[in-house]
Amino acid sequence: MRLRFLPRRPALLATWFDNAAYDPAQAGDAGDRIDWARCIPFIGMHLACLAVIWVGWSPTAVAVAAGLYLLRMFAITGFYHRYFSHRTFRTSRAMQALMAFIGCTSVQRDPMWWAAHHAHHHAHSEDEEDPHSPLRKGFWKSHVGWFMTPNAFATRYNYVPDWRRFPELRLLNRFDLIPPVILAVGVFFAGWLLEVFAPGLGTDRWQLLVWGFFVSTVVLYHCTFTINSLCHQFGSRRFATPDNSRNNWLLALVTLGEGWHNNHHHYPGATRQGFYWWEVDLTYYGLRTMEALGLIWDLRGVPQKVLARNRLDAPQAVTSR
Repeated sequence: MRLRFLPRRPALLATWFDNAAYDPAQAGDAGDRIDWARCIPFIGMHLACLAVIWVGWSPTAVAVAAGLYLLRMFAITGFYHRYFSHRTFRTSRAMQALMAFIGCTSVQRDPMWWAAHHAHHHAHSEDEEDPHSPLRKGFWKSHVGWFMTPNAFATRYNYVPDWRRFPELRLLNRFDLIPPVILAVGVFFAGWLLEVFAPGLGTDRWQLLVWGFFVSTVVLYHCTFTINSLCHQFGSRRFATPDNSRNNWLLALVTLGEGWHNNHHHYPGATRQGFYWWEVDLTYYGLRTMEALGLIWDLRGVPQKVLARNRLDAPQAVTSR
């Protein structure tokens, strides 16, 4: 029995590594249903985490997993979101390409695909065209189900015409699974080196691969996805926005600042999403550090008039830009 929407090509593997080999139009009228064949690698990432039962754990492996989580979450929040999606600061072409590559290692597709779908979300937040509104689609669809469908597979290039002029971004748009494979091989090799030259650390190649790549990536997945599925349902609202976006301090901590979602929907053009000093925004602090080092520049602040507009509580003065 053939899986639904299994591509009619002799090499299914090609559709996993080369986005140009996949034709979402094959789904026809069922384009909003999950394409299980195309999502086998995504499912496999989760199943691979079960290998912790056999490889065990060590402080080194957990530390590598945490470090790669933080690095890649920063690439998603600071660059996929605040740079590629909203252009809230400027950087060099080399830094743009580097952070695009690191972002791809999170296995959340490439920056053009990510930014285009995010722009579509802002344009249609909470209406029928919003692919991941929990109010319209429910938790499951808003959390993971939406991007597993043929309709969500294609990049909405009309939202990102300026990024298409960069051949390196077009390359990542077509072969977005290559960076994660490179990362996985690198983590495996690093584990082998530690196994041979630093046995006292108590780790090995397989343990480092499972924790540093699979576990770290899956945790990164679901923390990122909570901004769609939970930040439109749970938390507080400071600003009256057309959608149901919420500020959630706990999600802000695990996503390095993305949980200040009502702030962001009120004014998407700011580099900073935690508008006040007590709203911890680790991504913003990282970007300010990069600015001090000359790696990025022209960070966009939050105007006072924006802070006073459409308030649902008493306005307060912002303490930094």
